[in-house]
Amino acid sequence: MPKSEKHNIAKIPPVLERVIAAAKVADDNKGHDILVLDIRELTKSFDYFLIVSGSSRRQLHAIGDEIQRKLAGEMGDHCLSVSGHSEGKWIVIDYGDIVVHLFEPETRKYYALEELWGKGIHVAYS
Repeated sequence: MPKSEKHNIAKIPPVLERVIAAAKVADDNKGHDILVLDIRELTKSFDYFLIVSGSSRRQLHAIGDEIQRKLAGEMGDHCLSVSGHSEGKWIVIDYGDIVVHLFEPETRKYYALEELWGKGIHVAYS
């Protein structure tokens, strides 16, 4: 790895700090039923889920955009991919160690991630 890349990685805050910052952004943008799940003991693929509901597609887009702005602009993190943005019922933002799930309430209920990953540890963000 080039020295410049090592230098950039060192500037990214720890994963817990980043997921809490993302949860606060969701809260500031009127997201509801916000849940931070520590799933490190359940999978090696990622460390945390942030699950958020919004009252409209427009709100979900705004929350997602603001989370990306916060994590990239202030924390030096960049998402690996964004899925579902055009449909807007379930937007997934993948940071590698954090996966952000933004849901319309009906879609969140249908997929029930909290039940699937229910053994994860709930993390307070405020």
